[in-house]
Amino acid sequence: MQGSANLNLMIKAARKAGRSLVKDFREVENLQVSSKGPGDFVTRADREAERIIKQELMTGRPTYGWLGEETGETKGADPTRRWIVDPLDGTTNFLHGLPHWAVSIGLEHKGEIVSGVIFDAAKDEIYWAEKGTGAWLNESRLRVSGRRVMSDAVFATGIPFAGRGALPATLQDLARLMPACAGLRRWGAAALDLAYVAAGRFDGYWERGIQPWDMAAGIILVREAGGFVSGIREGDDPVQHGSIIAGNSALFEDFRKVIRGE
Repeated sequence: MQGSANLNLMIKAARKAGRSLVKDFREVENLQVSSKGPGDFVTRADREAERIIKQELMTGRPTYGWLGEETGETKGADPTRRWIVDPLDGTTNFLHGLPHWAVSIGLEHKGEIVSGVIFDAAKDEIYWAEKGTGAWLNESRLRVSGRRVMSDAVFATGIPFAGRGALPATLQDLARLMPACAGLRRWGAAALDLAYVAAGRFDGYWERGIQPWDMAAGIILVREAGGFVSGIREGDDPVQHGSIIAGNSALFEDFRKVIRGE
């Protein structure tokens, strides 16, 4: 695959971390698990994957900043560029032996996501995109779906668990959207939900109360595949405000109006 030096570095890091995760996934019952809070678990595999990614990326680009789910934020000598990394999106799926999880790496430049890689290691599917060069799945070009009618569309979301604060608003979203569409999926990995929008598998995705590393790579994938991305509230930036709505170009406005209750 052709890409910039940064993109090739991201793909190399994602694949290396993915190989490590696959080994642990095959022995998931033996994982050492510690609890970060109700319903939110971190595993030895998760921490090791982030270590691998950070070592690869920061060795290759030592002046860039870093934001990782497990290790937090480190300011870089270059204040305009920052890696945004989720080493294991879909941790709960991973712990339960469900093969729906991914490595997610985004590159931010001057506040904009310009490159993204999402590696679904269990299925050997690597999604990647750079600003202005399109979105890809392995060697195939991606396009968002062409569906134009809400009643034909399938959407994805994340439903808050363990009493998280976004649950009441999400339940209201569901009550408005479900009568208007063909189906709804909650698969437990935000990065893959966005990758599936880019691939035309889902027609749209929204979620409230998520983190930058959950969505950074997916944002550039959807946009480069011809879709639209915004915050749920008018004028909000998804990465800064923690809510996102994404969809194909034909349905995006109708979808957004339903979620916003307009």
